[in-house]
Amino acid sequence: MPITSIRYLIHLQSGKKIDHKVEFDEKSMIGVNATPGNPPEWTRLDFNKCDNCPLDSKNDPHCPAALSMVNLINKCSEIDSFESTQVEVTTPTRKYIIAAPLQKAISSILGLTMATSSCPRTSCLRPMAHFHLPIASDDEDIFRASSMYLLAQYYRHKQGEEVDLELQGLADIYRHLQTVNHAMAKRLKEASNSNTGAKAILRLDLFSHIMAFNIKDSLDSMRHLFEPLLRLHDYD
Repeated sequence: MPITSIRYLIHLQSGKKIDHKVEFDEKSMIGVNATPGNPPEWTRLDFNKCDNCPLDSKNDPHCPAALSMVNLINKCSEIDSFESTQVEVTTPTRKYIIAAPLQKAISSILGLTMATSSCPRTSCLRPMAHFHLPIASDDEDIFRASSMYLLAQYYRHKQGEEVDLELQGLADIYRHLQTVNHAMAKRLKEASNSNTGAKAILRLDLFSHIMAFNIKDSLDSMRHLFEPLLRLHDYD
């Protein structure tokens, strides 16, 4: 089973380091990181369960997204979320070195972790996880999420299925993710003495709001970048 590994090495001002890997199966895009042997209370499925969760605690006693976060939350729970850091991110194809507050670094890891968990509501983000961009800006994430969704519409078209070029389905996806993020923030407030994890989730939630309610305005602001592509007939 080929495994993709993405490593975050976070250097704190205090001299301490947070070393964390997110590993997932290359084909299924589901995480393969070890599940905690004795999961904490806040990972139970019925503990602040998402209102839109399709899982049943009889079959899934623990929230798969929460389980995937336990090791990371344990590493950063006592650290100030606004502490400045230098982050080294190593992917299979390149290495990034980024200066960012701890909150942004943790938010980036949590986004990757949730996408590669077995959560049914975050599974649609797996293509973005495959092409992970650490600590991306809002514009970068809007471009990536929209491109991902439109490429999926191309595949649907090739299969003879109905397509959505108005991105309504993408907005719906992020409305569901807002619900997930709100519930996850409540879980993580129980898990982290410093609220580092909860604040990192709220960063994801802000982006979800942009995608759910302002996606078309955000894309309109990028239109000027595509003028050469919009004039392709001029090159015939």
